Amino acid sequence: MSLIHVVPLIFLAAHICWCLQPKINYREKEKQVLDQILGPASYDARIRPSGINGTDGPAVVRVNIFVRSISKIDDVTMEYSVQLTFREQWTDERLKFNDFGGKIKYLTLTESNRVWMPDLFFSNEKEGHFHNIIMPNVYIRIFPHGAVLYSIRISLTLSCPMNLKLYPLDRQICSLRMASYGWTTDDLVFLWKDGDPVQVVKNLHLPRFTLEKFLTDYCNSKTNTGEYSCLKVDLLFKREFSYYLIQIYIPCCMLVIVSWVSFWLDQSAVPARVSLGVTTLLTMATQTSGINASLPPVSYTKAIDVWTGVCLTFVFGALLEFALVNYASRSDMHRDNMQKQRRQCELEHGAQIESDLLEDGGTTFAMKPLVRRPGEPLARDKIRQCEIHMQQPQRPNCCKTWLSKFPTRSKRIDVISRITFPLVFALFNLTYWSTYLFREDSDVVVG
Repeated sequence: MSLIHVVPLIFLAAHICWCLQPKINYREKEKQVLDQILGPASYDARIRPSGINGTDGPAVVRVNIFVRSISKIDDVTMEYSVQLTFREQWTDERLKFNDFGGKIKYLTLTESNRVWMPDLFFSNEKEGHFHNIIMPNVYIRIFPHGAVLYSIRISLTLSCPMNLKLYPLDRQICSLRMASYGWTTDDLVFLWKDGDPVQVVKNLHLPRFTLEKFLTDYCNSKTNTGEYSCLKVDLLFKREFSYYLIQIYIPCCMLVIVSWVSFWLDQSAVPARVSLGVTTLLTMATQTSGINASLPPVSYTKAIDVWTGVCLTFVFGALLEFALVNYASRSDMHRDNMQKQRRQCELEHGAQIESDLLEDGGTTFAMKPLVRRPGEPLARDKIRQCEIHMQQPQRPNCCKTWLSKFPTRSKRIDVISRITFPLVFALFNLTYWSTYLFREDSDVVVG
């Protein structure tokens, strides 16, 4: 038999022998490995792992988180709710096992009490819960070289102290703090995972905020019981201004402008002007109360307080302006009545003098220009003409010339208010927006 015929027969025999060998059940091998490495005689979950390279140093746990969603940021209670996937990685050399030539990549557990776990807690947590639908959203992976990966999905409500001085043009920093509860830095150290320790879902949507950026840092704390390792991530949120522009700023501007309509109504239209002033004042007060109801009672002045306070002052000033106009109108009427009475008395006095002169005869009438007394009307006219010629000519005043077109003081007050109120309000807007939009946000509080 030639070599050409022998070689195929050898391969055929080898294939038959391989097929006849019993197949290895690697799931059964996983069970054997778990019983071996987690048996009570070989592993105690109460004892922490060794340090780096099997030394007696602290166990090093690397942390990374994935932010799945941020449901709300509450200004009143100063808290925010977040759902995240939390992961921890550390090395426990007691959990090394044979991977059977790479057939077992890792072992998976769902019971965290089977292995040693870091005693991490969220120091600024108010409420929190795990997710158990349909099964508990948690797993532990043990790799052949002893590395352990712990992953869990949790929802947290965390405190976020806020500084609202620039509200609603503010930025807030809300922190997520993680620390060891019982192990000091001599036994346990938390570190951020190298590379990308924090991930955020791409389509993260917040109703009134935008997540601008996030920063990771360390926040180790020292107490009278020792120093504890701590990690934190700062989330920088910028408040969306468009909502407040539509709901607060534009309506307040409209109310202020509506209050100026009374300047264009006749001063005799008392019911219309009073109703307009009182209605806008009450509406502005209601708007201010509604804004303050949605905010915590803080001791400092917020940017929105400055805006609503000034707008309320303008509306109240428009109402007071009408009270001044009404008083000036009545004063003008009283002055006109007094002038009418004075002219009536002068006419009656002049008629009496003329009748007396006619009774004296022609000689007295002929000598009348020579014996005219200084207090008589013709003498006063001559003296006034002399005074006019003696005075130096004055430059015309545009404002006085323009105001002279309005004979009554009440009308002048209305005309001045039509110009003064819009100009002052425009100046306030310029100062307000330049102050709060272009100032550095140095009052941000790290929560």
